[in-house]
Amino acid sequence: MSSKFSSTLLLLISILMSIQLLASAGNFYRDVDITWGEGRGKIQEGGRGLALSLDKLSGSGFQSKNEYLFGRFDMQLKLVPGNSAGTVTTFFLSSQGEGHDEIDFEFLGNVSGQPYTIHTNVYTQGKGNKEQQFHLWFDPTAAFHTYTIVWNPHRIVFLVDNSPIRVFNNHESIGIPFPKSQAMKVYCSLWNADEWATQGGRVKTDWALAPFTAYYRNINIDGCAVSSGASSCKSIGSTNNAKPWQTHELDGKGRNRLRWVQTKHMVYNYCADSKRFPQGFSAECKSSRF
Repeated sequence: MSSKFSSTLLLLISILMSIQLLASAGNFYRDVDITWGEGRGKIQEGGRGLALSLDKLSGSGFQSKNEYLFGRFDMQLKLVPGNSAGTVTTFFLSSQGEGHDEIDFEFLGNVSGQPYTIHTNVYTQGKGNKEQQFHLWFDPTAAFHTYTIVWNPHRIVFLVDNSPIRVFNNHESIGIPFPKSQAMKVYCSLWNADEWATQGGRVKTDWALAPFTAYYRNINIDGCAVSSGASSCKSIGSTNNAKPWQTHELDGKGRNRLRWVQTKHMVYNYCADSKRFPQGFSAECKSSRF
């Protein structure tokens, strides 16, 4: 598959996803609370959009009102344009407390003309070290694009414009913990991390350019809400009346797209970092990516 054809296909998928989200999107007034930033987070467009800003005094962030144990979580983002070095824009799931679980999308800014880095990670029982990073095949500051986390008992799938970029399978059978028992909320934030975010911390945030602003739109959560320990879903993983995310796995086209993204756009893989893991790679690195 040629790069030009792949890029065209991914653009068409993005357009279709945008249309789908417009029909099913949630509302920020209803679905989230702005939890920090002292007014730097603002809901817009009647609840359809939300802007987060960062200046030298503070960043800002919001979280979902509900917590979930499995689901599909879609968010459209338009990232900080221009020189975004030192800034981190996030969209992730997390439980609370010691030994927390977490599923991360983090968008690491860079100097003008250099690509954003998508940083992904999975924590289980407080332990991460499962990082994979990517550069995008488009400018994420020029328009909104859809970022998705699918989380079910079998696997976690990270998608960009409905194109899979990473799959983290449940490998409990070989002793690898998998997040499946702690309910998580959706968290989003814009904050300063110039001690590490851009080129290992060598490039710092230029505060003369502040405030920095990132835009969120069309939040869409289709998941099992948990309240007082009870889930809104009767069963997960059963094929009877299951929603697509509950049994989500990659078909042939999905595997081809994943290979394309990981071959052309992956810039870091913990499963290939022998300097960081001289004792050997984690057991799931030897298993299928799909």
